[in-house]
Amino acid sequence: MPPKTKGKGKKTGAQKKKENAGADVEAKSAYRRVVMEKKLLQDHLAVRGDEARRAKASEEQLRQRLQVLEAELEEARSESKAIYAEMSRQCQALQKEMETRSRQLEEEVTGLREQLETCQKEAKAAGQEAEQALGERDQTLAQLRAHVADMEAKYEEILHGSLDRLL
Repeated sequence: MPPKTKGKGKKTGAQKKKENAGADVEAKSAYRRVVMEKKLLQDHLAVRGDEARRAKASEEQLRQRLQVLEAELEEARSESKAIYAEMSRQCQALQKEMETRSRQLEEEVTGLREQLETCQKEAKAAGQEAEQALGERDQTLAQLRAHVADMEAKYEEILHGSLDRLL
């Protein structure tokens, strides 16, 4: 390999200073930019940290609220179960009462039907007795009327006979 050649021209000291000054300005501006970015990132991080704290606080509040709601739900479920159990008990009691009442009423109906049949038989027997008594009375009346008519006829004969004798 051939030896390297130096550049065409050499830079003078003033040029080097200008380059150094330009590099310094660039470095300072880059440093300021980095510092600004750092501050911006720190601010952004602070905002994100605040948001995270608020989110955690909100999450904790929501968890507490969820626990309260779950407790209320569990209480409502247990109350619902208690109400259902009470209503079931009342329903069973009412069914038993209704069955008992139904049996009593059926027994009462059976008893009343028997009484009705007995009363109807008694009424029929009483009706027959009444008819028989009326028949006997009518017969007795007829006999008595016949007897009265007989007696009238005899009294009339006696009266006529007595009047005839008197005359």
